[in-house]
Amino acid sequence: MLPLISLITINYNQAEMTRLFLDSVRHLTYPNVEVIVVDNASSPALSTQVDLGTYPFVRLVRSEKNLGFTGGNNLGIEAAKGDYFFIVNNDTELEPNLLDELLKPFMHNPQVGVVCPKIRFFDAPNLVQFAGYGPMNMYTGTAHLVGFNQPDGPQFDAPANTPFAHGCAMLVSRAVVERVGRFADRFFLYYEELDWSQRIRDAGFLIQYQPTATIWHKESASVGRESTLRTYYLTRNRILFIRRHGSLAQRLIFYGFFATAVLPKHMASYLLKGQWKHAKAFVDATVWNVWNGTASPV
Repeated sequence: MLPLISLITINYNQAEMTRLFLDSVRHLTYPNVEVIVVDNASSPALSTQVDLGTYPFVRLVRSEKNLGFTGGNNLGIEAAKGDYFFIVNNDTELEPNLLDELLKPFMHNPQVGVVCPKIRFFDAPNLVQFAGYGPMNMYTGTAHLVGFNQPDGPQFDAPANTPFAHGCAMLVSRAVVERVGRFADRFFLYYEELDWSQRIRDAGFLIQYQPTATIWHKESASVGRESTLRTYYLTRNRILFIRRHGSLAQRLIFYGFFATAVLPKHMASYLLKGQWKHAKAFVDATVWNVWNGTASPV
């Protein structure tokens, strides 16, 4: 029998986006799939906005509290029965053979724990968003996306191991979750897949980029590129990632770099542009790491 794949996506006040996503799910060619939609405290509830009777393959899991990306996916994983968990954003559309192609690396190498597809921009379909990750610079807390905003081409068509999975779309084996655990809830949003990927690799698994699988991403539909929420969590969790995974020397150098370069640059930029709310979000994110001294795995 073919392994069961549990497809898990989160809806948060995006009923129409989720409906379009489910329309693309209909065309998947892989036959053994369960589809779990986590309605993450949407108001009004997803069930009142989308006729789920037209999607009989969907199992709806409702949370009355917004659990963020981490908690929402953890809730979906908890409800899932699959041998593999396909964590995927609802602001995407899927190629029909996506799951078939994502499964192939697992069949060839038992050390593979996570496989990610090539991600291209929905509104600029010739441009790549993700063709793997570069390594994390532990002194700056940044990692670059391979191929980001570049025209797709043969240079992005070779399968390869990658240090990090992309949270937009990642197929994860149940063995990974059983050994490593789920997403760390305290990240809530952003850097959560980088933290999980680091823990997965530390446990001895490989993360692979699979270019024969393609997904189309409607970038930042859930939060928005200019959201103060985005500013807050990107800043907070950039620091948190280094606190959790950096050596003492790496942490000390990062703190110095952040205090003398990152903080002044961002604050000057926000204040000169009159973006007072972004400036406050940046400060609040930094202060959060001061008052939350422990960088526990939970």
